[in-house]
Amino acid sequence: MSSHRVESSSEVGTAFRAALGRFDLRRQLLILGHFDADGLSAVAILHMALGRIGYDSVVRIVGKGENPWSPELRGELEEQQPGGLIVTDLGVREGEILSGVPTVLIDHHVPTGTPGDAVVISGNGWRPEPTSSLLAYWCAQAVGPADDLLWLAALGLIGDMAEGDIPELVEAQARYGKTALRDAVSLVNAPRRTASADAGPALALLLKCASPKELVKGDHLETAQLRAAKAEVATALESARRVGPKVRDRVALIRFSSPCQIHPLVAQSWRGRLKDKIVLAVNTGYRPGWIHFAVRTAGATNLLSFLAEHRPSGAGEAYGSGHIQATGGALRPADWNEFAARIGFPEEKVPE
Repeated sequence: MSSHRVESSSEVGTAFRAALGRFDLRRQLLILGHFDADGLSAVAILHMALGRIGYDSVVRIVGKGENPWSPELRGELEEQQPGGLIVTDLGVREGEILSGVPTVLIDHHVPTGTPGDAVVISGNGWRPEPTSSLLAYWCAQAVGPADDLLWLAALGLIGDMAEGDIPELVEAQARYGKTALRDAVSLVNAPRRTASADAGPALALLLKCASPKELVKGDHLETAQLRAAKAEVATALESARRVGPKVRDRVALIRFSSPCQIHPLVAQSWRGRLKDKIVLAVNTGYRPGWIHFAVRTAGATNLLSFLAEHRPSGAGEAYGSGHIQATGGALRPADWNEFAARIGFPEEKVPE
């Protein structure tokens, strides 16, 4: 069976209501989301919107090295036997996640396959492109009052650096203040970059706060936890930024080792200084047994095509998904060694 894909804003609400109509409400619904500001905000919006209309849902944040298409996570989800599955900001890949469970995917990344019979609410390719949190906000509006959730959608938009004239972002900035929203994004994004990658405190704050100012003010225990996480990441980033790039042809490679998810930040920081290069930030210490890397460019190169062109033989789903100017992946040592040689850095191999 093929998935049902939604590709216009006018269809989002209709598609989401139809997807809910397929759920078995005698059982708890399950919401899966990514652990960055966009994913967490989308999860918070959906969880609260469903609660307001009497739907019982439980949240599962997908963390370090996890994805819902992996056998390990799929096994965990099957044990819960949910009445319906909502997956947001985790991509759109080949194959169903839970056989026989009605599923809706809310996402804006470049699809890499057909997810079974799932309903796909995708903003990919729209101009301007809505993030997962904005799509979730439109879904929430389709089932009940959601005006007070606008700031959550704005956090996701800012967190994913959404560009273009997006009315919801303009309205949220006028209502809540640009500085408060940016400060909230910075805090919410911090925990997932730490060594533990525990985004639980960030989600808890999004669910209990009524505004970005309340989130950053510090009256809640979780705010202190987020500030500590931010400090941990800042220390790791300062160290990694001392590493200079190796440049070969059109690729600039920066290699370091950290248990923190700072490789996207390092790649982004060099992107502006190496405007005509493909910037590859390589982190050998993020997850045991894996080489993680982030790829960014300020040029016109399609990074998804670049990675596809140099794809090593053993690369899996964790390789080369995302956006044409912001992507990355994770490879086992043998596959990393093959990839490094293909892009002109054979000396960057690691022990297998």
